Amino acid sequence: MQMDDQDESGNVEDVRGSSGGGFRPIHGIGVGSVLIALIGGWVFGVNPLQILGLLSGDNSPAVQTSPDRAARNPPAEDAEAKFASQVLRSTETVWAAAFRERGLVYEDPRLRLFRDSYPTACGQGEAAAGPFYCAQDRIVYLDLGFFEVMTQQLGAPGQFAHAYVIGHEVGHHVQNLLGILGKVNAERERATEARANALSVRLELQADCFAGVWATRSQREQGWRLEPGDIESALRAAAQIGDDTLERRARGTVVPETFTHGTSAQRVTWLKRGIDSGQIDACDTFSAERL
Repeated sequence: MQMDDQDESGNVEDVRGSSGGGFRPIHGIGVGSVLIALIGGWVFGVNPLQILGLLSGDNSPAVQTSPDRAARNPPAEDAEAKFASQVLRSTETVWAAAFRERGLVYEDPRLRLFRDSYPTACGQGEAAAGPFYCAQDRIVYLDLGFFEVMTQQLGAPGQFAHAYVIGHEVGHHVQNLLGILGKVNAERERATEARANALSVRLELQADCFAGVWATRSQREQGWRLEPGDIESALRAAAQIGDDTLERRARGTVVPETFTHGTSAQRVTWLKRGIDSGQIDACDTFSAERL
């Protein structure tokens, strides 16, 4: 993936020097521990964001984060932060155009780079839960150490696989702006646990599809290019974080009723659908009879 000449976003906030809680950075924890946390959350059928009160659209009381005093621009020499900023800028451009086509106005999210632990409007964010989107403050939270986890532990190296993760979280922001997130979360609160999990799966698969829409439109409209193996790397990332794969890896069995993100095959299918179509309407997981 070549984005060297792409613009950077003005909506990236670096709070890595002021992360809350005083924990060690993610590298100090070790990628093995992070993977265990991922398996224990995403993966035992319990979304770690649910555990932490960070599921997008959570109705828990907001906490005071005081971001303005702590946030700063990432250092110019930080290559990973620059890449994340370029990807975010690319999503801003793509989704602004896609919304205009529908007579809507896109509002940019912010991307906040943190380490280990940081207070958010949805609760205390933990790096071990992986990247996440908080609907209450409209911020994507990312510990860049997660890219190391993807490379070393999940078998998903490469910049496009990492960009897919950002694209997925921005996909939740798109759902939020379109009213999908609020509607689904309201229904989840009234539903049985099995039904709530099934709705969560459709929400996550749609975010995967939106990430694919971004990738296709961004290449076409902004002129960057994928390199051989890039798409395969992103598909491998999607496959590695499928509920069935992670449950099987963690405990040797699979319980479909506990899935909250979709199977590996489903995640690959919907990411590919977004890549192949480049269209929002192709990502209607809620009307699909089969996922």
